[in-house]
Amino acid sequence: MKKILVLHGPNLNLLGQREPGIYGNTTLSDITLRLEAKAVELSFSVQTFQSNSEGDLIDALHKGLNEGIAGCIFNPGAYTHYSIALRDAVAGVSFPVIEVHLSNIYARESFRSHSVIAPVAKGQISGFGAIGYELALVALKEHLNSLSAFGRP
Repeated sequence: MKKILVLHGPNLNLLGQREPGIYGNTTLSDITLRLEAKAVELSFSVQTFQSNSEGDLIDALHKGLNEGIAGCIFNPGAYTHYSIALRDAVAGVSFPVIEVHLSNIYARESFRSHSVIAPVAKGQISGFGAIGYELALVALKEHLNSLSAFGRP
């Protein structure tokens, strides 16, 4: 069973409490439960991690290389817009990373409309709320299947 790493960046531990008009009432625990159920359906297992610390998120990506992670779903939160260190960590791993955002970052404040992560991610899902994580899981499944079809691990 392939393992998928799910990373949540700063302030996502406050989901359900923080700005529900933007982020909704779904908690991080709710997202994890839904992802775990979807992962079983897709023959994946998920390993989740949330941190408000940039270095911890980088360490989790690096650790994924040694743990046989097949792919990563990553909501970098505010780090999306300026963390070159996270951008370099995403570029440095051999597994595909899909960037996810609950809100549509392109329909918000202008500083949120630029992602330094997107150019090195396999793709980005933005604006669909909590289901965006599940959509990313399906996208990873399709991408990994396409690699297998061409004889790649």
